[in-house]
Amino acid sequence: MTLFIKLIYDRINNSDNKRGGTTINLETIGKKIKELRLRKKLTQQQVADASGISKSMLSKIENGQTASAIATLSKISETLDVSLSWLLDERNEQDLVLLPKNNRKSKIGDENMGYSYELLANRSSLSGFEPTIVHVTPKNLNLREETYTHTQDEFIFILEGSIYLYYDGKKFFMEKGDSACFKGSKPHLFIPVDEKEAKVLTFFVDSPL
Repeated sequence: MTLFIKLIYDRINNSDNKRGGTTINLETIGKKIKELRLRKKLTQQQVADASGISKSMLSKIENGQTASAIATLSKISETLDVSLSWLLDERNEQDLVLLPKNNRKSKIGDENMGYSYELLANRSSLSGFEPTIVHVTPKNLNLREETYTHTQDEFIFILEGSIYLYYDGKKFFMEKGDSACFKGSKPHLFIPVDEKEAKVLTFFVDSPL
């Protein structure tokens, strides 16, 4: 484990049960995307094409019907010329972003859709990568079956629990301490193993790893 990863892991592990926060509803995110798209007089097809997703996927996101990967939301925010932090967390862009654990919203997204997220930094301030913690909903509550694709490369490190990484038609078991790196352009999904939530430190990277 690298020092950087270990520092993040220790910080999260020591503070996880001490943090409050609110959940941002998928409909709220979708509404912001739709309103901004309409203000810019862009069609769903134009935004979808520029973001590397299908029109039907964008429609679902705008209507709050699906939990999308942070990498996908990042591309949408770039297309609409706003920061991801504005889209998700309404924080202003800064040269330095310090995010104390007590100020970080606990989860973004809908657990019933399979995933929720913690945004660890403002991508626009840390160009080229997006660090998040993905919370994988327990098996008995997880309704997610649709896979994800996006244009970024992805690095994952299992902080807590275990998952099956479904990637390009194959399924791989991963547990605490395991890591993986893969191309996001191929279908992938984090599948819960049991009735416990898993936590996955995830980096979405624009350039090849």
